[in-house]
Amino acid sequence: MGSSTSPIIDLQDVSFRYPGAAEDTLRNVNLQIEAGDFTTVVGGNGSAKTTLCKTFNGLVPHYWSGDFSGVARVCGIDTFTSSVAELSSRVGYVYQDFMNQLVRPTVRDEVSFGPVNFGLADHAERTAEALEMLRITELSDRFVWQLSGGQAHLTALASVLAMRPEIVVVDEPVAELDPARALEIYQRLELLNREFGLTVVSIEHHAEFIAQFASSVVLMSQGSQVWHLPVDEAVYRSAELEDHGIPAPQIVQAAQRLGLQDTPRTVDSAVTALGAAAPAVPTSSTTTPPDGEQNGSRPSPGPESSGPAAHREETPVAAVQSVSHGYKTVKNDLRMVLHDVDLEVRRGDRLALLGSNGSGKTTLLKLLAGISVPRSGEVVVDGVSTRSRSAGRLADHVAYIWQQPQQMFLKESIRGDVRLFPAGRGEKNVDSLVEDILHQVRLAEFADADGRTLSGGQQRRATLAIGLAMRPSVLLLDEPTASLDIASRDSVIAMLEQLSGSIACSVVATHDMTLVSEWANRVIVLDAGRIAADLSPRELFDQPELLRRAHLVPPQITQLGQQIGMSPAPLTVDEFVQRFRQEQPLGGDLVETERS
Repeated sequence: MGSSTSPIIDLQDVSFRYPGAAEDTLRNVNLQIEAGDFTTVVGGNGSAKTTLCKTFNGLVPHYWSGDFSGVARVCGIDTFTSSVAELSSRVGYVYQDFMNQLVRPTVRDEVSFGPVNFGLADHAERTAEALEMLRITELSDRFVWQLSGGQAHLTALASVLAMRPEIVVVDEPVAELDPARALEIYQRLELLNREFGLTVVSIEHHAEFIAQFASSVVLMSQGSQVWHLPVDEAVYRSAELEDHGIPAPQIVQAAQRLGLQDTPRTVDSAVTALGAAAPAVPTSSTTTPPDGEQNGSRPSPGPESSGPAAHREETPVAAVQSVSHGYKTVKNDLRMVLHDVDLEVRRGDRLALLGSNGSGKTTLLKLLAGISVPRSGEVVVDGVSTRSRSAGRLADHVAYIWQQPQQMFLKESIRGDVRLFPAGRGEKNVDSLVEDILHQVRLAEFADADGRTLSGGQQRRATLAIGLAMRPSVLLLDEPTASLDIASRDSVIAMLEQLSGSIACSVVATHDMTLVSEWANRVIVLDAGRIAADLSPRELFDQPELLRRAHLVPPQITQLGQQIGMSPAPLTVDEFVQRFRQEQPLGGDLVETERS
């Protein structure tokens, strides 16, 4: 990544050890990022991606005042001899724990905070521009504590963009955004990068965004830089990336399994590559998908079926009956979030709760958990009305995994947090149970660590361990795969599958469309606080107008299948490859490439 000019970010032999840590977190990192680059930092959870990026704005070593060695220059400034305040006008940073950087009461106040405090005469113009850029102008007068997680994330990004910095660092920019807004965020960052020369650094686990938008990729492992390569070369190293928890995008996996010579970076380029390989792509398909569903029809009752028709005679595990709910503002107005919602959750449901940011997903989960009681209507779980018992007593029936992991850490170690509930209930063999669960979520080596000191992905796995130890009938998870590397996300999906024997049903609020397509057997779409649809994942992805209204985007492989005329569209790479081979025989060169 060389250049004749000085790099805008230049790290030379940088190492760093957090206070009290036994070993270095960063280890002899040498990294140069050129002005105007769009760089993505990738690696497994705990690989020190976030610590690396905190050297760019001086938080390491000025806020985290551990042992620092080497030289870090950003915009020509030695970060060791400067300060976070000096660097803040040049480096904007949206943190993984972005809620902690919101310091003003309203969204407009928050976005204008930086420009006002720097005495910029055009602060009002900058504020309006940033709000409009992220389509959150309508939230201007909303109090930050009223925001959904995704809305708060957008507010934090807008407050950074209002400063018009030279560098913007975004840690997991799409972790809590609905899919349409996630794509839009990257498109906005690409626009700023291309038209205004803004240097963008993102920490990302979603390979499809990396392939489509990055110009270079930094791979981190165990605190060291493995390589920094142009994106075309990085994507080509799919096996190496997968070894570090970053599997190739779905379209790349499909192209490689079909033996295509070129590696596509977008769905459109994959369509072109497939067309060149097999020109006579059919415009429609009647091939029966692997799960036996027919085009446009609800699957018949069975292990993979869902919805009320599959279990009409069975008493629901949880029922939401004519529920409306909202919150009082500081002006004592009532802002309604849910409107007359009816929902039955039945044994065997793997239910994905979808909708745009602010549609009411988290509110509905909290009502099911008894954390909130509806203003009107009734919520019944395991035959118990949430009005009749406290959330603590309902925890014998339902476990709620919070969207912000830090809210679930009460003890000084992960082992203590996982042990807390079963020990308090007098469970037998508690220690054995805790150790088994820690191994299951791959956190045994961190058992004695304080959960608040772990990486974001490790914290997610720790909260899942806490929920598993409660052994509830109903498991509720709010964005369980946000901030997880793909290997960890797949292990979460696998764990949810394993729970089918011990947990009656699971409800997951998510923006992760791969989780929906690979795990869920039922989807509830919320739109403006109302249930817009109750259907299967395959039916969902076949309804473009519903997807548009709910700000949802199908998985890459589903989009690819739709664009080449597969109907119904495929849900997984395996299904796509199988059906493409059946419907479109490949040329001899492709077959030979695949066999080799």
